[in-house]
Amino acid sequence: MADGSIGLTPFHEIPRRRWAALSSSLGSPLTEAEIERIRGLGDSLDLDEVDSIYIPLTNLLSRYAKAARQTHADTAQFLGITQPHTPFIIGVAGSVAVGKSTVSRLLRELLSRDAETPHISLITTDGFLYPNAELTKRGILHRKGFPESYDRRALLRLVTDLKSGAETVRAPVYSHLSYDIVPGETVEVSRPDILIVEGLNVLQPPITGQSIAISDLFDFSIYVDARTADIESWYVNRFLELQTSAFADERSYFHKYASLTREEAIAEATHIWKSVNEPNLVTNIAPTRPRATLVLKKGRDHSVSTVLLRKI
Repeated sequence: MADGSIGLTPFHEIPRRRWAALSSSLGSPLTEAEIERIRGLGDSLDLDEVDSIYIPLTNLLSRYAKAARQTHADTAQFLGITQPHTPFIIGVAGSVAVGKSTVSRLLRELLSRDAETPHISLITTDGFLYPNAELTKRGILHRKGFPESYDRRALLRLVTDLKSGAETVRAPVYSHLSYDIVPGETVEVSRPDILIVEGLNVLQPPITGQSIAISDLFDFSIYVDARTADIESWYVNRFLELQTSAFADERSYFHKYASLTREEAIAEATHIWKSVNEPNLVTNIAPTRPRATLVLKKGRDHSVSTVLLRKI
C-alpha cells in the first residue's frame, strides 16, 4: 500500500496567477506616488505587484483580524466580562535585503484603509538591538543582526504588555545613519487595532530560560522568502545605491565606504554578505520559515511567484 503521507504539506501552495485572481475588483487604493514612498531601496514594487499580491493578502489579513475580534467577543460573552480586545499582531520575518520592510510598510498602509482597523502600528526589531557600546563590550559587534545581538527580553515584554491590554508602550528607536540606538528616544504605541512587528529573527523559538517566544504572541506571521543567491545580488546592489546616497553623508557610520571604487564596493559588500548576512540567514533566519502562517516566495526580479498559506 502506498504511503498516504507522501506529498503532504501543512501549506497550501498557491501560484501567483491563482493568488492574483483573489484580488478585489476595486483595484489598488494606492497611487504611484504612494508606492514610491513605500518602496524600499532596490525593491521593484509597482501597481501590478500591489494588486496581484498585496491586495489579496490584505483582504486575508482583514478576515483573520475580524475573526479574532469575533472570538474575543464570544469569549467575553461566555465569561461574562467586558474588556476591550487586544491588538491583532502580525510578524514579518526574512533576510536582510529581501524586502520585508517594504512588505511591512505596505501592509500598514493598506490595512489602515479598512474602516474596521484604522489604527495600525509598526515596530521594527532594530530598535531592540543592543547599543554598539554593549555589543562591543560583549565582543559581538561583528554579529549584529544575529539573535544574541538583540535585547529579546525587552521586545518580548513590550509585545506581552500589549497582548495583556496595556494602553501604551514605548519602543526604542534605531538610527540607520549612526548605525546605533538613539539614546533616550522612543516611539509610542497606543492600543493599535493591528500591530506589525518586523525583523530578521521574529520567528525564533524561545531563548534559554524562557518558556515563550515573541512569535507565540503573533496572530499571523509572514516570512518573505527568496533564493539565497538572489538575496545576495539584491544586497550588493543596495550597497552600491547606498554608497552614492546615505553613505555619502559624513554623519553616516558607513561614510568610509563612500570613496570606494565600484569594484572595491562590490568586493566589500560581498565580503559582508558572506561573513555576516548569509551565515545568519542560513543558521538562524531560514530555519524559522516553517513557523510562518504565510510565505511569500520571490523570484529574481523581486516579484512574488508563489504564496504558501498554512492549512487550518
